[in-house]
Amino acid sequence: MKIVEILLVEAPHQPGNMAKVLTIVGDMGITVEGLNAVRRLYRDTIWEITIEYDDSLNMQLLVDKINELPETKIVGKSDRVFNRHKGGKIKTQSSIEINSLEVLRDVYTPGVARVCEAIKKSPEKIKEYTNIQNTVAIVTDGTAILGLGDIGPEAGLPVMEGKAAILSELVGVSGVPILLKEKDPLRIIETVEAISPSFGAILLEDIKAPECFKIEEELISRISKPVFHDDQHGTAIVVLAALLTATKRVGVCIKDKVFGQIGLGAAGMGICNLLLDYGVKEVLGADINEDAKKKLRGQGGTPVSLDELMQQADIVVATTGVKGLIKPEMVREGQIIMALTNPDPEIEPEIALEQGAIFATDGKTVNNMLAFPGLFRGALDAGVSEITHQMKIAVAETLSALAKEDALVPSALNKEAHQAVSEAVYQCAVDVVGKKH
Repeated sequence: MKIVEILLVEAPHQPGNMAKVLTIVGDMGITVEGLNAVRRLYRDTIWEITIEYDDSLNMQLLVDKINELPETKIVGKSDRVFNRHKGGKIKTQSSIEINSLEVLRDVYTPGVARVCEAIKKSPEKIKEYTNIQNTVAIVTDGTAILGLGDIGPEAGLPVMEGKAAILSELVGVSGVPILLKEKDPLRIIETVEAISPSFGAILLEDIKAPECFKIEEELISRISKPVFHDDQHGTAIVVLAALLTATKRVGVCIKDKVFGQIGLGAAGMGICNLLLDYGVKEVLGADINEDAKKKLRGQGGTPVSLDELMQQADIVVATTGVKGLIKPEMVREGQIIMALTNPDPEIEPEIALEQGAIFATDGKTVNNMLAFPGLFRGALDAGVSEITHQMKIAVAETLSALAKEDALVPSALNKEAHQAVSEAVYQCAVDVVGKKH
């Protein structure tokens, strides 16, 4: 796992001193992300050095080597990631300033009773007089957190808060983390169904396969609100967007290419399903789980071994959670390879490119946060009861169309892209309603 840390180094204000520090850093295989002089003393300067290193590195060795330099020492260090998590990343905040008794009486008792009665008489008014169409439950049981596995719902809360922060910042949706200390699929289904009246939509997150498939399918049938398992469909949407861009640039049709999916868990199966829905004729899949292979075959794909997949596929996507699974010698000339496991991919993009891949990337570039914010904003605005595969494809096509220069998809922080995704989903919903009438 990559760690980002900030070092405060005090060194003499003389030519070459900081160069000696940076030489030590570089010799240990550490990447410098930032360098800034934060304070000038009489004879010394305090430098802030932001570094990125593998968690296998002995950091104390770096500290000792720098401290051995003449009149140079590390005077402080901090972990940037942990600093940004202190106190959590989200909060609930009133949209109305309660600054008088009059306002208080209107928004709470006794005035609120009239609004309650109105909703009781006309249930659809809940969308007009509450925040429900702006809220999403972010539900996890903690069984498949990132590439870390089953670490429990509490340990997964930082991820759920991250999702909520992204929804709020990019599309103005209020995400509420829901941690379930429960692994039985039926009880999860019943719990989510029971709390669903509180929310406009349900985002299922980091629930392991195969349980996630049953949970999502059953909730969709029980709840008349959008239910979306991001690990399946969010990743699939952005992968399709990236593939549309890549294949267009090299002058080939994705539907005519052999696609290979390594790992048939939640993300992998979602990718296969969306590509089949899009019209890709040959979809291969590799996994050590025989039930996953059977599921793929039942949905129209072809299960193969890892070696067979790497030999036959023109396009390879990996979502296994296994660092270094794709060996350099497996890569064929001209392949497109996306190793998407976070935080450590199945093969580093640089290595895949060195072996002849025409394009390679990892999960830092192809990130599902490009899909789910705008998708939920559009679905909530349209008031739909489900998210369809047509909406997913519309999102993928929109993201691909917005990709610039050599990028496969827009920047994850491009608010215009998220707005475009929202509009595409909304328009797709309107078109579907129009066709029905």
